[in-house]
Amino acid sequence: MENIIFNVEQFKKNILTKKLNILIGSGVSYPSIPLMNHFATDENGISVSKDIANKNLEKHILEVSSFLPFNHNDRIKYFVENMDKQTLYSIDYLTELKNFNTFEYNIGYVLERYVKFLEKVITLLYTSNSRTVSKSVNIFTTNYDLFIERALDLLMKNDNFIFNDGSNGYFYKVLDSSNYNKSVAYRGLNENYLNELPSVSLIKPHGSMNWERGENNQILIRACTVNHPVIVRPTGLEGQETYLNNHFHDMLRVFQLELDKPQSVLIVIGFSFQDDHIAKMIRRALKNPELMIYIFCYADSDFDVIKKNLSLDNIPRNLQIVLPSDLEVEIKSTLSTSGNFDISSLTKLFIIEDDEV
Repeated sequence: MENIIFNVEQFKKNILTKKLNILIGSGVSYPSIPLMNHFATDENGISVSKDIANKNLEKHILEVSSFLPFNHNDRIKYFVENMDKQTLYSIDYLTELKNFNTFEYNIGYVLERYVKFLEKVITLLYTSNSRTVSKSVNIFTTNYDLFIERALDLLMKNDNFIFNDGSNGYFYKVLDSSNYNKSVAYRGLNENYLNELPSVSLIKPHGSMNWERGENNQILIRACTVNHPVIVRPTGLEGQETYLNNHFHDMLRVFQLELDKPQSVLIVIGFSFQDDHIAKMIRRALKNPELMIYIFCYADSDFDVIKKNLSLDNIPRNLQIVLPSDLEVEIKSTLSTSGNFDISSLTKLFIIEDDEV
């Protein structure tokens, strides 16, 4: 079956009435975190080994994630206070400052996009009817960075929702996949009603920059980055390494179980399915006739890449690979100025008007 034209009304109906799952890939954290090919060469344009490229990527993600908890002024202060004094009083200072300004700007730019998208997701959960569908969303990401955590932390200052990162504890937060199977309700002051609170569960199958190995092979979730994070590196053996590690296997099991549930929808953004083990799970999930999957392509040229990575000869009825050119004329305005579909485009599709509820 060929890919069909994207129907925005049906899309909005599905995200309102089905169990909501979102898969976020590395493309969403760009340009703050460049894609892998950026690290394939050194500063002189000479190719480096895959191992060095992975280490450089990991170092950059750690640096970005370390700055995320701070606001703009604190980031600038940290930069100046930690600069080598010899550089601070030399002509190199201006170059370093220019590079840092770009680095810091990109962090703020990407973070703002995450905040706006997740704000619309939480608004959607408030809109949904808890009698027919749970007021919860599962966000799966293979990204190590802390953009989602920081964005949700900022939103919690004004919005009343539960953020579940799979941990249990206070000073000693231990990761356990069983912690995802929770719902929280608000009881009235006079205990005369019970309302389910919106809940955002964050599942990271490849680990995170704030995950640290503890005693008895436990994984601890810290409030900031750690020097030796527990992550699955992009070696080409991610599937094997993930399944060998109980914690990562549990994260993937949660992913598969959620996609096997009836009346579910999966939204994919910034992900090309180069991770073969996740591509296999998607192919298996497509056998669930009550699951609907929307994969949003950044550019039309991504269609063939995604189809190839998913090893699909034909497009099943419950899968739609959405191209920028597929969008109806009235929603072309969701595209970026370059005509591509990004996280800001998806944010606009998550806006639900009163007459659409």
